[in-house]
This record gives sequence, C-alpha cells and structure tokens, in this order.
Amino acid sequence: MPPTLASLVHHSALKLTVRAGEDRLDVPVRWAHVSELADPVPYMEGGELLLITALKLDAEDPEAMRKYVKRLVGAGVVGLGFAVGVNYDEIPKALVDAAEHEGLPLLEVPRRTPFLAISKAVSAAIAADQYRAVTAGFAAQRELTRQALSAGPEGLLTALAAQVDGWAALYDASGAVVATAPEWAGRRAARLTPDVERLRERPAPASSVVGGPDNEDRVELHSLGTGRRPRAALAVGTASALGTAERYAVHSAIALLTLTTERSRSLHAAEQRVGAAVLRMLLAGQPDHARGVAGDLYGGLLDAPFRMIVADAGGELLAGLTEAVESAAARSGEAVLVVPEGERLVVLAADGGAAVAACVEYAAEREAARAVPAEQGGGEDDELVIGLSAPSGPIAAAAAYKQAEQALSVARRRGRVLVEHDQLASGSVLPLLADDAVKAFADGLLRALYEHDATGRGDLVASLRAWLSRHGQWDAAAADLGVHRHTLRYRMRRVEEILGRSLDDPDVRMELWLALKATSAD
Repeated sequence: MPPTLASLVHHSALKLTVRAGEDRLDVPVRWAHVSELADPVPYMEGGELLLITALKLDAEDPEAMRKYVKRLVGAGVVGLGFAVGVNYDEIPKALVDAAEHEGLPLLEVPRRTPFLAISKAVSAAIAADQYRAVTAGFAAQRELTRQALSAGPEGLLTALAAQVDGWAALYDASGAVVATAPEWAGRRAARLTPDVERLRERPAPASSVVGGPDNEDRVELHSLGTGRRPRAALAVGTASALGTAERYAVHSAIALLTLTTERSRSLHAAEQRVGAAVLRMLLAGQPDHARGVAGDLYGGLLDAPFRMIVADAGGELLAGLTEAVESAAARSGEAVLVVPEGERLVVLAADGGAAVAACVEYAAEREAARAVPAEQGGGEDDELVIGLSAPSGPIAAAAAYKQAEQALSVARRRGRVLVEHDQLASGSVLPLLADDAVKAFADGLLRALYEHDATGRGDLVASLRAWLSRHGQWDAAAADLGVHRHTLRYRMRRVEEILGRSLDDPDVRMELWLALKATSAD
C-alpha cells in the first residue's frame, strides 16, 4: 500500500494532529511538497501533501483562506500540513473553517517536527511500497511461469486471475474465447468479442481499456503476438484499476503468452510443411505413405470421410479464411490439414465438421459483403472463390481435389464465392451454357440456319427445335408446328444439307440441342 495521510498521522515520530477532514485520511499521498507561495497550484501535479508555515498568507482572513483552500482542492492536493510555532502559535480558525468546508484534511505539525522528516517518511513509505510491488511482481512472474510450463495457458490464466483478484480470458486469432479463469467468467468474456475484434485491427502490440458488460468491471484487453496481425488476445477484468504488483503480473502473463503464441506459430509452420508433403502423397495415390508421414498429427482425419477445399484469393482474404477454418477446428477439437500455396489455399477437413461449416459461413459473409454497394464499403471481397468437393476418402483424394477445382472454376464463372461439387451434380448443366465460349460455338453452328430463315424461305430453326424436342417423332413435331409431316421431313433434309451433318448421328443431335439452348438463353 502507498503511504496515506492516516499512516503519517499514526507515525509515532512525526506527532501530527488532525484539525480538519478526519474522514478523508485514507487518501494515498504521492509526495510531500513545501511551498510558501500564495498560489502554489501551478506547481502541483495532484496527490501531494502540501506543507506550509503561512509565511506569505493572511491565514486569519476567512475569504482569503476560502479561496486558497478551494484552489488547492481543485489542483488535487490531498492534504495540508501547517507548522505551528513559526508564524502562528496555532492554526488560525479561518484556515480550519475553510478546510472543513472544502473537506481538505488539515494536519497540525508541531515545531519540533521538521518538514524534512515528513518528506523522508513519505519517501521511505513510497520506496517500501515500490519494493513490495517489485517483490510481489517477481513472485507472480515465477508463479505464472511455473503454471505456464506445468499446466499451459489454462494454468497461467488461473494464476493471473488470483494475482489480480479478478478474472482473465484468452482469445484466439478469430476473437473466440479459448479459455477463462475462473470458469464463471466465460459468459462475461464472450460478450467482449466485438471489442477484441476491434483490437485485432490494430498492429500488435496493442491494448485498450473497456467497461465491462453492464458496467460490471474494468477490463483491459491486450493483443498477443509479434507480427502485424495479432495471433491472440488477453482480457483481464478487475473491480478497479490495477496496482503496481498486479501490473507486473499482467505484463508477465503477456510476455509468457506471446512466447507461447510465437512458439505455436513456429510449430504451426512446421506442421504446414508436413501437411504439404502429406497432401502431395495423397494426390499421388499413396495414402499409406501419407499416413506414415502424418503419424498421429492429424488423428483419424486421413481415414474418415473428408472434404477437399480449394480457394483462390489475395493474401488478406486467404488469411481470414485460414483463421476461420483453423479456429473452428481448434474449438471443436478436430484435426484439419491446411496447405497454403501462394494465392491458393488447400484444406482437407472432416466431412460434416466444424472446419467445413466455418468455411461455408465465411463464404456466406463474403457473399453478403459483395452485395453491399462500393460506396458503403462493399465489393472488397470480389476476388475470393472457393470450391468444395464431395465427401471422399484417402484413396480418392486426387478425385476430390479435381472436384474442388471444378467447383472453384464454376464459382469463378458464375461470380459466386463458393460452389459445392454436389450442387453441380444435383443441378442442371444448362446454367453452364452461359459461358461465352459455348455461346460462340452455338452461334457458329447455327448461323447458316438463322441466315436461311432471315431470307423468308422457311422456318428451319423452329422446325429443328420442335423435331429435337419430340425425339425425332415426325407426327408429334409436325403437329406442334401446325404443318404436314412431309413438310417437316423436307425441312430436316434442308437442315442436313445446309449444315453438312446427318441428323441420324446422336452426337450431332446433342450438339444442336445444346446450341439451341445456349442461343435461347440470350
């Protein structure tokens, strides 16, 4: 505890007597300062015990004393020490009344107590308090280090909460709560996620102070990590501002968690290199070798049904997708294989797991961002495209990768963020005909027929469409057109002559049908 007016009054060697403000003696004293100026306020910082002999004051003038004391209180002076037996044998009543009125503690200093003794007492008490804080800080650092080594981040948070007499929470890179201490703080920490997300936008190290939910407490947020993007965040909630010892404990926790985070980052980079080798083996049709290299690193991921995710985007977008997928997998305790390849990201994740769900959710958020007008901050995610394969296994990993690439290609053509391969199989091929290359092929194939019809010499295009739609049934197609079957036969012979192709060939009929569909899509 820092020195207070009460501790100085109880100091047996000083012999101080309280003359006013008895109920405010528990205020901390930052320093003891001697000044005989009529207005010492410009030289005050707040928290001082001001010592005077009233050498230049009219201490018996009630109005002058009222103004004098009021200025001292406004400057943050916590107490006034008046030496008797120098200029006044006792403290003038005007000064006592002014101090009582303003609630400023007034201490009588006997003649035999020099101001220097009071200054030394304050200085010694401040030094002792700082020594206790440093000692307690070192002890807290040792305990936090021991807990970090023996029990990991969870043990460290428990020790930190005890040191600050509050609670602590650790957040991952996505802003989700990873661990809390005590357990009851989990819900409170979760409500601070928006504040953590705002902190993540600032380069590390960064910190902020926020009022707790419903003004329950005072919360300090600190980013963790040495890179441009924070890797995690620490929240510390207390009933009041942290003292010196508590501040040492928080700084130690930040350092230890940062070391843990950076170590995890290095291990993560090594794991990604192993993952890249495992992926190459799977794509090369060597699942047994892939399992041998992976060992227990990915648990049962290589044996259970999984999905292959292939994403193309700029660095920031891929980093966001990586964080979303890895954080979701970590929270659910599932393994995930993430391999960055320049501006491409390949992910192998359990089918139906949290990582796949996080990918779909992330894509939905980016899709929504595209719908926002550019002047309102939208459109920044236009480059992100994701392809998601059907459920597969290690033997068919190469096929799953091809499915994901096909889905990604379709997503790019359709202007979508994410397309699942299952959607392609369950949907229709007709939307694919909107491709410009397909339209160009259709226009070239049917141009001669359209030019023929434009001369008014027949309706070959409509006749061809009706005949193909009726699977070559002459009577039904002729009825649809309202012409005789012999007329339709003549028109189909003209189609064959103009195109130089036989309608008996099923491939020709298929190409013509798709060409008609492609041109009608305009």
